[in-house]
Amino acid sequence: MATVKHNASNSLAERHQYILDKLKKEGSVNVLDLCEDMNVSSVTIRKDLKVLEDKNLLFRTHGGGTLSNPYTSDRHVNEKEKIKAEEKMDIGAAAASLIIPNDCIIIASGTTVLSLAKNIKPQGNLTVITAALNVATELNHHPEIEILLLGGILRKSSASGTGMYAEKILEDFSCSKLFLGVDGIDFDFGVTTTHVMEAQLNRKMIAAAQKTIVLADSSKFGKRGFGKICGLEDVEQIITDRGISDHMVETLKGMGIEVTIV
Repeated sequence: MATVKHNASNSLAERHQYILDKLKKEGSVNVLDLCEDMNVSSVTIRKDLKVLEDKNLLFRTHGGGTLSNPYTSDRHVNEKEKIKAEEKMDIGAAAASLIIPNDCIIIASGTTVLSLAKNIKPQGNLTVITAALNVATELNHHPEIEILLLGGILRKSSASGTGMYAEKILEDFSCSKLFLGVDGIDFDFGVTTTHVMEAQLNRKMIAAAQKTIVLADSSKFGKRGFGKICGLEDVEQIITDRGISDHMVETLKGMGIEVTIV
């Protein structure tokens, strides 16, 4: 979208249409960018965003607005597994291709990383550290894979362990890669999950890995969960599907993040 300079005297309808057009193209808008584009104050833009939210045309966020509800709720793994199942399998296949012979990796919890487990065809020996019961069960039939299952408090909705015991074990290991499933990716708030204890365990996983690779279908962008895992500066690579907008891809690449689209 070409930037069009307006003045404060422009009509309310014209400003609102500009905001909605930009939202449709980019998926989200930023207050400061809109101020510059339309040559109006941040107070004016915030009032415009509130009016549009009251009309159910957008959701306001910290510093801007988005087309979809940015807050995601906790759902059971069996329910989430059915959402974008084909895209998740493609993401999992792309992630599996990054595993090298005799690798040592961490696989977090979630349905997208379960798709990774389903796509793994080990070459040589492979060591996998995971807190996810479904990931461990999926990999258990491979004789070449040694599985270290992190124990702790079972989070029933994700069928994975959390807590101090799992965190403590991770302090003794250093792995090449972490494959991380998430509930939300937000440019301001970072990478998130809906469970605070899982977020804390994920941070320990990041510390134990040389490279963090986020596996997320395109519906996760612009969303945020209750628990912050890390900022985007702690992520080296994101693997996602074609539903991601060009604007988001360029923004991520501008942050130095490698983006793989399947």
